[in-house]
Amino acid sequence: MVRYLLKYLERKNSDSMAAQRPLDLLNRALGSAVLVSLKGGREFRGKLVGFDVHVNLVLEEAEELQGGEPAKRYGLMMIRGDNVVYISPAE
Repeated sequence: MVRYLLKYLERKNSDSMAAQRPLDLLNRALGSAVLVSLKGGREFRGKLVGFDVHVNLVLEEAEELQGGEPAKRYGLMMIRGDNVVYISPAE
């Protein structure tokens, strides 16, 4: 009984940890609107349509924000991953 319980807990913990890996979180955000903050303070909002292991991002309907308001529209855009400070759901 104890052995069964330990195996169940190990499996449950490994499943929980796997779902919290950064790339898994990005994968769940595919097709959703995200806010991306870059080094230097620039911010972009758009629909996340792709990414890779370097966190290079592809956004559709991308727009640059200044003061939280759209300043310039870009359409399709790729953002180099080493410039990304954070990615969050957009509202």
